[in-house]
Amino acid sequence: NNFIRYLMSKKLFSLTILFSVIFSTFPADIEKTTHTFAERDDVSLQLDIYKSNSDGTCQPVLLFVFGGGFKGGTRDQESYLDYFRYFAENSFTVVAIDYRLGLKNEKAPGVFNQKPLRRAIGLAVEDLYTATDYLIKNADKLLIDTSKVIISGSSAGAITVLHADYEHRNGMPSDTILSAGFQYAGVISFAGAIFSREGLPDYAMAPAPTLFFHGSADKLVPYRQIRFLNLGMFGSKPLAKRFKARSFPYLFYSMENIGHDVASYPIEKFQPEVLRFIWDYVFDKKPLMIDINYFDPNQESKYNQSAKYYYNLD
Repeated sequence: NNFIRYLMSKKLFSLTILFSVIFSTFPADIEKTTHTFAERDDVSLQLDIYKSNSDGTCQPVLLFVFGGGFKGGTRDQESYLDYFRYFAENSFTVVAIDYRLGLKNEKAPGVFNQKPLRRAIGLAVEDLYTATDYLIKNADKLLIDTSKVIISGSSAGAITVLHADYEHRNGMPSDTILSAGFQYAGVISFAGAIFSREGLPDYAMAPAPTLFFHGSADKLVPYRQIRFLNLGMFGSKPLAKRFKARSFPYLFYSMENIGHDVASYPIEKFQPEVLRFIWDYVFDKKPLMIDINYFDPNQESKYNQSAKYYYNLD
C-alpha cells in the first residue's frame, strides 16, 4: 500500500542523504544576503536569503516564518540555522522573514479573548504575503522559481503559513496582495493551527500539499481543537482529518506524548523527511494521504507549558 511504499522510499532516500554527506569533503558555500521588503509602523521588515553557489539556474524557494507566540522570536534564531543550511545545500533558496508581533504585551489568547489573536495572525499573514510579493517581483534577479515557493513555519510561524494558504485559496478579504495566478506550492507546519469563526476550516480551492508535525500533548497550540460553537482554533489532527475527507494530499506526523517541543525539534532532526515530502508531494505531485503515529520512547517532552503560563512569562 501507499504507506509501505512511502516507508521504503523514505529509507532509500535517507541512505542517499547519508552517503552524500559521507562522501562530500567540503559543504557547499552558503551566501547570506539581507533585504528590506516593507516598512510598517515605522519598522523596516527584512528578510534573509541563504543560497548556495549555483550554476545560474532558478531554484525553488523554502520560505520560513519563525515562532514565538506572536510576541517574540527572530528570523535568524540559532536553532533554525542548520535547517536553513541543509536546504540551501540541497539547492533551495531559503528565505527567513520578519513579521510584526501582534501579541506583544497581550494576555493569553483564548476563545473568549480572541480579537488580539485574530489581529496578530492578520498582521503576520499580511507580512508573509508582502515578503512573497517581494520575491515574485524580484524573481529574475534572485534566480528563483516562483512556481515552487514552499512556506514553512514553527508555532506562531506555522499558524501563519497555514493561514496564508487557507486564506489565499479561499479568496478571503484579507487576501489583497497576491494575485490569483500565484499559489504556494507546499506548506510545512511545525505545531500549527488555524483560527476559524466558521467551524472546521474548509477550502474552496484545493490547498497546497501540506506536511503537518504536531505533538499530541501540546498545550500551547492545540493538537486537536479549542472550540465554542463555530469559533475556535483547529490543530493538526482535525485539519489532517479534513484533508483526508476531501482527498487533499498531506503527510501528518503525530508525535505521540510530546508537547510543544514539536515546534522545534523536527526542524533539527527530520530534515531528510521534510526534503522527501517536498520531492514526493511538491515536485513529483504524488496524491498521497499519510498519517504517521510517531513514538520515540527516548524523546522526552520538555515543553508542556499552557498558553496562560507562556503569556504571563513577562
